[in-house]
Amino acid sequence: MEKLISCFGLAALIGVAYLFSENRSAVNRRLVLTGVGLQLTLAILVLGIPALGFSGPLRALFDAANQFFTAILNYSDLGAAFLFGGLADSEKSGFIFAVRVIPTIIFFSSLMGVLYHLGLMQIIVDVMAKGMLKLLKTSGAESLAAAANIFVGQTEAPLAVKPYIAGMTRSELFCLMTGGMATIAGGVLAGVVGLLNGTIPDIAGHLVTASVMSAPAAIILAKIMVPETKSPKTLGSLPKDSQGAVYSNVIEAAALGAGDGLKLALNVSAMLLAFIALIACVNGALGIIGGWISFESWGSILYPDGTALADVKLTFQLLIGWVFAPFAFLMGVPWSEALYAGQLMGEKMVLNEFVAYVSLSNMGDVLSERSAVIMSYALCGFANFSSIAIQIGGIGSIAESRTKELAALGFRAMIGGTLAAMMTGTLAGLLI
Repeated sequence: MEKLISCFGLAALIGVAYLFSENRSAVNRRLVLTGVGLQLTLAILVLGIPALGFSGPLRALFDAANQFFTAILNYSDLGAAFLFGGLADSEKSGFIFAVRVIPTIIFFSSLMGVLYHLGLMQIIVDVMAKGMLKLLKTSGAESLAAAANIFVGQTEAPLAVKPYIAGMTRSELFCLMTGGMATIAGGVLAGVVGLLNGTIPDIAGHLVTASVMSAPAAIILAKIMVPETKSPKTLGSLPKDSQGAVYSNVIEAAALGAGDGLKLALNVSAMLLAFIALIACVNGALGIIGGWISFESWGSILYPDGTALADVKLTFQLLIGWVFAPFAFLMGVPWSEALYAGQLMGEKMVLNEFVAYVSLSNMGDVLSERSAVIMSYALCGFANFSSIAIQIGGIGSIAESRTKELAALGFRAMIGGTLAAMMTGTLAGLLI
């Protein structure tokens, strides 16, 4: 039954995007069907169809991603042990976020700097971009940016097509923005792996798969919401990555990459500290209101039947959970768990993905393993309100002439990115 619901959910998410479309008559149905087929094919090749006993031919890549990130965690632990001593031993000190996750982000960012300097990442991005260009018939600039978004952040990926942004069509610009909203940066991905490793089996493979699957999903939904009505300058051709050689040598690449990782880690830590404290503050105020209306005596009726309840309180999570619970259900999460899954999706959109992943790491008692895996896919994206400002500032600094248009498309891009991540989660729910 859950598989059938996921099938319906896939159609429903595309339908929501169609409702938001600027020009429904201009939607390229071939691109949509090809894109969904590409996403489903990628999912089957990697995840297989466990219900039929079919193992994906590319499962080895999934396992390799797990092994790669396990090695990354082990190497970063060595650096953390040098700085923090016994605190880095989780068996003795327990899980300490600042000790376990921050070093992973810094080390992975340094490693990515080296890989980009050596040109290895550009080769991978180029291959993926050529695949999307050929299969989806998108322009070269948006294909390259979509591929770059799989590995770097929403302000770094546009640098790959920097010379072309000012001349992009409205549809191309929206596709660029949606792609940034639908995926997460490699450094953040490494941090999430450090957070959830041991909580969700094979989490690294799932997150890498989610990032790859969300790239075509973002293109599909972007082309539904803002269809192409003009002729892009790079149609049919793939431009060369315009970032070029950023570092003079490997040592500089490693050092500056570590510096970028530190900035990211401090930003993540500051946001988590502030947002978790703010949520507690809001919940304190809602708790007072709940006391006035005796919420604990009747509030259980607001929870779906079968929901595991530790207590009944009026909270921020409960309110946003109800908004997003239907979407969680459409992805294949059982209705008895949909409220908690909806809370995660709400936290991601209102706050950010890392806050949501922290909450996911603490939901082992209320979410099944399957639901947790589905949510790990659905949360794998930058789509939130703060990202609107980040994109306006980041992309706008590259092409100031498009700043007004970026602002006009920002909210719509956030919706598109959210739907793309949900679409990826729905396909995961269909297969696992």
